[in-house]
Amino acid sequence: MWSSDSRSRRRDIPDAPELVAAAAESPGGSVAEIDPRYIGDPNGYVPPEAIRGAWLVDGSGKLTGEYQENPRHGVPQDDFSKLTDPDHWLGWLGDDPATAVRKGIEESLRAQVADAVVEWVKILETPRFFTGGRRQSDDDEAILVTRAALAAPFALSVRTAQHGRSVLLGVFSWAAVNLATPEVRRDRHWFDLDVGLDWAGERLQERIYEIDGDDGTAGR
Repeated sequence: MWSSDSRSRRRDIPDAPELVAAAAESPGGSVAEIDPRYIGDPNGYVPPEAIRGAWLVDGSGKLTGEYQENPRHGVPQDDFSKLTDPDHWLGWLGDDPATAVRKGIEESLRAQVADAVVEWVKILETPRFFTGGRRQSDDDEAILVTRAALAAPFALSVRTAQHGRSVLLGVFSWAAVNLATPEVRRDRHWFDLDVGLDWAGERLQERIYEIDGDDGTAGR
């Protein structure tokens, strides 16, 4: 839930059978109120900002009439902290790894639907990383990075003219090879929907070597 300094107040309990039923299933907990402006399916992934607040429920599953407001309520925002916070080298993604990954996700979506507009992206867990390299010389212990990859689990909201808003879950993977020789560097993206991080993480190494074996014609 939210910290103890979140605003809490008494409210008249709405005459809504679904609210009463949800409370009965959550004794001692709470029932969230979802803002429909930001989310279509309350049973899918709901970003924290789309929660207006929550009705508190007593130990017997009854609504107490106490309502706790969500201080984060508002337009959902990008969150790439789980990508950038870990102490892992991301120099191969440039000066702004979050922007690079977001752009890669957008490119993957627009390759499928040209007018796709990404509203927000949240990285849900610390990604799986892979980094490979070689010694610069037999006498030098420094490692020259030659290949790198990541698999980042995400939730995102995308709009298209045909389908409106959709909230998608999956893993975005990016692998790059020939990092030590930029003129022949090759990159590839994978946009896997409804898969877990373990599944995508197990494929990182084989995907890197798949690019390594290309003849240079394959792109993102």
